Amino acid sequence: MTIGRLSRRTGVPVKTLRAYEDLGFIYTLGRTEGNYRIFGEEALWCVSVVSELRELGLTLAEIRDLTSQYLGRSAEPVGLLLAKILEAVRHRTERQIADLTLRLERIRRFQLERGAELAGDADFRAQDPRIQRGLDSPPGGRP
Repeated sequence: MTIGRLSRRTGVPVKTLRAYEDLGFIYTLGRTEGNYRIFGEEALWCVSVVSELRELGLTLAEIRDLTSQYLGRSAEPVGLLLAKILEAVRHRTERQIADLTLRLERIRRFQLERGAELAGDADFRAQDPRIQRGLDSPPGGRP
């Protein structure tokens, strides 16, 4: 199948499939006389696996490391490396959740502290020291 057909069957954009090929995640069976890439049915499985790993939060570098071990037929089972990577992804995700939780708390505090301004009952400009000094507008006409 051509890369366009592979894209339609997997829902993965052609540009992404080309990147996956460059990274060694999928490979072509060759090219047509018109120089189009040709993929076998196994490419569907490869794209499915890579897509699932991406959905789990693995980076392309992590998938590349996993692919290298898998294709290299290392003595260590690939599942052991995947388990290590997934643990790293879990920790990374937990840090991101913690960061987002802090951001939500900052938003909540800002909304509480600036409720009047956010409701249109007060003006943020009242806090601007340039306006408090009686200047009509800040230098350059911008806040």
